[in-house]
Parts: sequence; C-alpha cells; structure tokens
Amino acid sequence: MDAFELNKIAGAVLLALLVIFGTKTMSNILFKAHKPEKPGYMVEVPDAPAHGADKTAEAPQVPFATLLANANAEKGMGVAKKCSACHTFDKGGKNKIGPNLYGVLGSKLGASDGFAYSNALKAKGGTWDYEALNQFLASPKAFIQGTKMSFAGIKKDGQRADLVLYMRQQGDDKPPLPEIKAMEKAAPEATSPEVKAPEAAAPEPAAPAAEAPKPQ
Repeated sequence: MDAFELNKIAGAVLLALLVIFGTKTMSNILFKAHKPEKPGYMVEVPDAPAHGADKTAEAPQVPFATLLANANAEKGMGVAKKCSACHTFDKGGKNKIGPNLYGVLGSKLGASDGFAYSNALKAKGGTWDYEALNQFLASPKAFIQGTKMSFAGIKKDGQRADLVLYMRQQGDDKPPLPEIKAMEKAAPEATSPEVKAPEAAAPEPAAPAAEAPKPQ
C-alpha cells in the first residue's frame, strides 16, 4: 500500500471523528437543559376562602309533606316501573323477589302474607306511613340495616313523592296526606333595596269653613 492510500484512509478517519464530535457539540448547544431555580413542578392551588367569608348556601330541603302536595301520581306510576322487576302493585298481585305492595301505605312492616321478610325488617316494627316510606325509598339499607333489599334507593325527592302518591292510590284505604305547616306554606318574599314602600297618600285639603251669614 503506497503513501497516497494511507493518506486517504487517515483523512477519512479524521473526517469521521470531526463529524461525530461536531454533531455532539452542536446537540449540546441546541438542546442544552436549563435547571429550574426550584426543583419540582408548580401546582396551582385555588386560594382558600378567608376566615369568615360567606360560603354558597345549600338549597333548603323541602319538607316531604310539601312535596306530596305537589306530587303527580301518573309520574309516580312511571317511577314504579323501576320496582316492577321485584314488586307488583295491583290488588291481588303475586309476590316476586319482593312482596306485593298493594295497600302497603298505612300497613304494618312485614304484614304481607306469604312473604319471608328479613329478620331486620321484622324487628324494625312500626307502620309504613308517609315518612317511613320516604326514608326507606331514599336508602333501604340506611333505614333498615340488614334488609335483604339490594335496591340503592331513589335519590330525587320529587320522584319519591310521586311514587308514594301513586302507592297511595294502589290501596283500599287511602290515609290522608300529611298537613303542611303554616311556616311551610308561607314562602319568604324576596326583599330588594330597589323596591320601595308605597308612599302614603297625601291628605286631602280641608274644606273651607262656611262663612257666617251677614246681617240683612
């Protein structure tokens, strides 16, 4: 191998080294990492309300008696379809996974003949009045701990009122609806600084006194 070939090989090696080191240097320049002043990630947290600041007031719970007074039995029949897999509502209906519910309103707990109630329900005692049905339908397991009923409950107050009103129709005896207290009937009127009290009517001017008759 002559000197010319050796020079070509040496030049090729030097060129390759220049390309490698040159590429690495340029990469370091272009993609240089900048360390943050403080390690970690900044997470924005909303400011906590100042002590004593007003919080959004929760909507007041409407008494169940008021809900019943405004309930709709036809809508309740639609809500009852959620229960139709386990219960019947017609007179003489058969027991299914759960007992027949015709006439359940006003009856004693565990009063349906031919149905094996849980020990927890039989030990509960009492009557299926409006408030008991409301609480049970809202959360069966909370009202009767140990009940065999696996239904999660109806969370919307209006739907429970519609259903209970429908169940009231599905019975021979229809207990009177609970009375609405006077405080529940009177809705508080909204006050506004822009609403002014009506001004008192200006008094009418007094009639002029009659002149005394002049002597003739």
